[in-house]
Amino acid sequence: MYRFAYAEILEEGGSAAREREREVFDHCIALLEAAEKAGNGSKAAIEAIFFTRRLWAFLIEDLGSTDNQLPDALRGNLISIGLWVLREIESIRLGNSQNFRGVIDVIRSVREGLK
Repeated sequence: MYRFAYAEILEEGGSAAREREREVFDHCIALLEAAEKAGNGSKAAIEAIFFTRRLWAFLIEDLGSTDNQLPDALRGNLISIGLWVLREIESIRLGNSQNFRGVIDVIRSVREGLK
């Protein structure tokens, strides 16, 4: 449902593309906030972890593509952020962390950068 390709989005126009990206990040944030309230091991946490991992794995793959037209420095920074998110989400999944708030804050910052 939230899977998209930047090539398709670019065809829609810049503002429509950014709006769709914001919607995906909003959905991710909402899932993570529900997970934070429900706690590690809850159904909400499992759903949020799964969605967040899929989203960032997709974004990292797209950012690493030579077809991605973002500036190299920005792509590198976003890949680094994505790798941190994936590590933190895995730590939460394993029960070694409950840092939903940190992940939420980072994703919210990325989302705000789309404005």
